Amino acid sequence: MPKMNKTEDQWKKELTPEQFRILREKGTERAFTGPYNEFKGEGVFTCAGCGTSLFDSATKYNSGSGWPSFFAPARPDVIDEHSDSTHGMVRTEVTCANCGGHLGHVFPDGPAPTGNRYCINSASLSFHDKEKS
Repeated sequence: MPKMNKTEDQWKKELTPEQFRILREKGTERAFTGPYNEFKGEGVFTCAGCGTSLFDSATKYNSGSGWPSFFAPARPDVIDEHSDSTHGMVRTEVTCANCGGHLGHVFPDGPAPTGNRYCINSASLSFHDKEKS
């Protein structure tokens, strides 16, 4: 998959301040505040930075964590995983494989069939409704 190569100034012009803080500066939104946390639409969640299809709504579930949670990405090659030792803990960061935008983290406490919980910031996502596609 090709990698996007934009300057931080280009990203600032294209993203909202909240999207920039999360996608480019590895921020996070407060738990239970994002619009996709309890969202139940059918369709595809894409990267808010570049439009890459990241998660199908069929893999979304309510983890109770306060962030949208998925048990698998749309395809293994659409995300990259990195070790993250910030905030005094070791976690696995998830980024968009195309633009490098920070999405959230993945944890090994999700449901079957994968056992993974991709805990993703709403601000890093856009949604495309199945009915409108």
